[in-house]
Amino acid sequence: MSNQDHILIVDDDRDIRTLLAGYLEKQGLRCTTAADGREMRAALEAHHIDLIVLDIMMPGEDGLTLCRNLRAGNADNANTPVLMLTARGEDMDRIIGLEMGADDYLPKPFVPRELYARVRAILRRARALPPNLAAPGAKPRELCFAHWRLDTIARHLIGGDGAIVALSGAEFRMLNVFLAHAQRVLSRDQLMELTQGREADVFDRSIDLLVSRLRQRLGDNAREPAIIKTVRNEGYVLACEVTPAGTAP
Repeated sequence: MSNQDHILIVDDDRDIRTLLAGYLEKQGLRCTTAADGREMRAALEAHHIDLIVLDIMMPGEDGLTLCRNLRAGNADNANTPVLMLTARGEDMDRIIGLEMGADDYLPKPFVPRELYARVRAILRRARALPPNLAAPGAKPRELCFAHWRLDTIARHLIGGDGAIVALSGAEFRMLNVFLAHAQRVLSRDQLMELTQGREADVFDRSIDLLVSRLRQRLGDNAREPAIIKTVRNEGYVLACEVTPAGTAP
């Protein structure tokens, strides 16, 4: 991870902003802080931001609203990774945060070292390409599977009729993992590690939620899915071939 990575910390608590910025800067990162949505938007206009640490519980525009608007807004910032800070035990906030496009979440209270590890993992994933889908020196923009194409630059799906289906950041990363490991069964623990860089909690339903959301996007029958299948007691598998656009299936 480059020392030039620029982190935007958005939290209405000044002490938390100061603590996190101080710690991350000691790790070689550059930090900007914002107390609310207005300051967040100003920071995004003034700087190139590599990742946003965004608190959910804020007065006025809360973190969920800000994340949703970010994903629907300026194309320059729409794909900026977001690490959501949630209240411990608020499972619904975590689920909604992922639906709004957050890349990962961290429940409060936490230690700064854990946040730094999450930041590093998210940035690493954001820059990684599926290693088994591109020929040396080539990076296919579109990957074909079933009757779909994934545009890896615009981060959306393209149907056989040309219709575009938007994906949240978390959905895009999950689909990327399935495409990179097509026709291989992936456990929930493996999916958690590959998409969020951490081990799964026994009560964590985020993987099942994201699979369900992807099936909806793909029009995959939840009862008898043909694209992302459930393997009982093992996990999930993308049950179709994947090829770069322009090559024979």
